[in-house]
Amino acid sequence: MKWNKYTIETTTAAEDYMSAMLADLGIEGVEIEDNIPLSKEDQADMFIDFLPELPPDDGVSHVSFYLEDNGEDYTELLKQVKIALEDLRKIVDVGSGVITSDQTEDLDWINNWKKFFSSFYIEDILIKPTWEELKEEDKDKFLIEIDPGVSFGTGKHETTQLCIRQLLKYIRGNAEYTPENKTPKVLDVGCGSGILSIVALKLGASEVVGTDLDPDCMTSTHENFEVNHLDRRLGTFYVGNLIDDVELQEKVGTEEYDIVVANILADVIIPIAGIVDRFLKPGGVFISSGIIYMKEEEVTLSLQVSLISRKIR
Repeated sequence: MKWNKYTIETTTAAEDYMSAMLADLGIEGVEIEDNIPLSKEDQADMFIDFLPELPPDDGVSHVSFYLEDNGEDYTELLKQVKIALEDLRKIVDVGSGVITSDQTEDLDWINNWKKFFSSFYIEDILIKPTWEELKEEDKDKFLIEIDPGVSFGTGKHETTQLCIRQLLKYIRGNAEYTPENKTPKVLDVGCGSGILSIVALKLGASEVVGTDLDPDCMTSTHENFEVNHLDRRLGTFYVGNLIDDVELQEKVGTEEYDIVVANILADVIIPIAGIVDRFLKPGGVFISSGIIYMKEEEVTLSLQVSLISRKIR
């Protein structure tokens, strides 16, 4: 499907007026581009390591709207937009008000990425997308099948692979964790597609508990449990922020986990480091990844402080 994109050059002061004007004309879903710096509150909500450098805010804004290219004549509607734009000048500075047009295609972005995701190995673990046929020679392999949907976690990202290698080390490589003895209980913070929880269970974990801010992750995780023939009773998953949600912390439990794994971002790992000891059993292991190099020292310091605090208590 193709869409006609119309962009109005205006001012940042007129953005909200412009959005309301277009909504009154029955045009929904506008796109706003400007160089207004994000507030600290906005940055905190975004959970990103660093922001790209923007040009100085020059007060110019571009407000775009889309109309389906279905053969319909939009001449009258565009005329109404221009009239409403001139009326808006009476109450706010709308800048040049120049309208430009372009055409864009509605790509299936949810599925297009799949062409770049194919089977691969992490040591002896074969990770295969669910839509790819399993080769005959791979049918006896240690297999993880995954479809992340809109969640993070194909297993291909380097940070995910680092976590999987550590799970291999601390579950399979730990002589204490045998079927005859106890097997570890794992907490997966920021579970995404559920890939780390699934790997942990397949390696021999007795139970996993996972948390994520995104409700869609619960759907992805449960579907991937089913694809990997795992009993859903082995995993309990919650939507919420483990850092400051006391009720969620209580649900997750205190000193219950042999391993806590968090493949997120440094700005999330740092506050988690301050509370992770609540969830770990004595002698438990905290595995974290997703730390950009410029945040390494900050994360290391937070973990050291957490260790000192635990010793004091």
